[in-house]
Amino acid sequence: MRLLFDTNIYSAMMDGDSAIQKLVHTAEAVVMSAIVIGELLHGFRCGTRFRPNLARLESFLEEPQVEFLAVTRATCDRFGLVMASLRGKGKPIPSNDAWIAAHSLESGATLVSRDRHFSWVPGLDLLIP
Repeated sequence: MRLLFDTNIYSAMMDGDSAIQKLVHTAEAVVMSAIVIGELLHGFRCGTRFRPNLARLESFLEEPQVEFLAVTRATCDRFGLVMASLRGKGKPIPSNDAWIAAHSLESGATLVSRDRHFSWVPGLDLLIP
């Protein structure tokens, strides 16, 4: 199974959450969205452990089963579809989360997140641990 980790799942994994760590070991691939990486880097810069956190992230991204997913034109189109669909339903979500959902849809990866509002995104395969 291909899994796309939301920011809160990466953080839980790094905090030692055994259920998340088990997911990593059983996944065919862990997809890391450029948007999630941006959120993580923002958090690192606002904290007091930028260099160690960055080193851990870089090490994780170098693992063979981890894939980095850049924003493409297709991602932009999916983002627009997600935002318009949710707006039409009166259920908006944070824009970064719409980008992350778009990446999950684009890549065919199951999104792993603790944010339940992702369940509003049509066609999204979501795992809430």
